[in-house]
Amino acid sequence: MSEVLNRISSSLESLNLEDRLVLIADLFPGQVVFSTSFSKEDQLITERIVKRNLDVEIFTLDTLKLFPETRELWKETERKYGLTIKGYKPEKEAVDNYVKQHGEEGYYKDISLRKECCYIRKIAPLKKALAGKEIWLSGVRASHSNARSNKSVVEYDTALELYKIYPLLEISDQELEQEIISKQIPVNKLYSKNFLSIGCAPCTRAVQPGEDARAGRWWWEQDEVQECGLHVKNGKLVRSKKG
Repeated sequence: MSEVLNRISSSLESLNLEDRLVLIADLFPGQVVFSTSFSKEDQLITERIVKRNLDVEIFTLDTLKLFPETRELWKETERKYGLTIKGYKPEKEAVDNYVKQHGEEGYYKDISLRKECCYIRKIAPLKKALAGKEIWLSGVRASHSNARSNKSVVEYDTALELYKIYPLLEISDQELEQEIISKQIPVNKLYSKNFLSIGCAPCTRAVQPGEDARAGRWWWEQDEVQECGLHVKNGKLVRSKKG
């Protein structure tokens, strides 16, 4: 396993975003999926996938708790690039049972209940989207938070049994903004209101001066892991406190 990981990593190391995506699609035809949350990073990756007409399936997790602005961008992205982005939704029975037992906003009561909600609305649908695939592309960047700063461009997820690749891991905020502007890529209107990491509406707030990009997610969990479980290292969450 490590030999494959090292081979892919060394191949991607010196390449730019577009060349990385082309190489990945060529190496693993029909086996690459990209999960978009319609962040700036994800929008840039989507633009490059479409530009090169790559054999990469693009999907999103429709948690049924998305901001209206996110849904608006979803439609705008499909129109602009002429594609359909499949949304994977949670099982209705699981959502109904959760609400019945814990209430519509049970995620505010306890971290275990928040993680249970994330599992129902994100992790379970994610597993369906990734089933049978070898490569999962993600727009995670090292600068997002301390928890993500020690990631490698390529990681093997033992829980999901596939390779996870972060083609934009090292890109800076300035480089990202330059690409967004030069390529006229549509972005979420919430960014202009200082929402820097946009997830489910009840669990996302604007970021305050001096806070990192992820500080607006699950802000009431002051000393807990600020992840939902999607972005793990070797099948485990990396613990990090918000500073």
